[in-house]
Amino acid sequence: MLSKRRPRRILAIFLVVAGGVLLFLAPEAWAGLGVLALGVLIELVGISLERKA
Repeated sequence: MLSKRRPRRILAIFLVVAGGVLLFLAPEAWAGLGVLALGVLIELVGISLERKA
């Protein structure tokens, strides 16, 4: 995907923050469950990108 360390780290930080925002803003309804799952998925992608750095 991204071979250089700096852009990959910036993308990872952005994804972790975006995932956290989605987790925080998820409503307490069934639709919120989808938003919550999306937030968790985005966080996991960001964390995995950071691990490779």
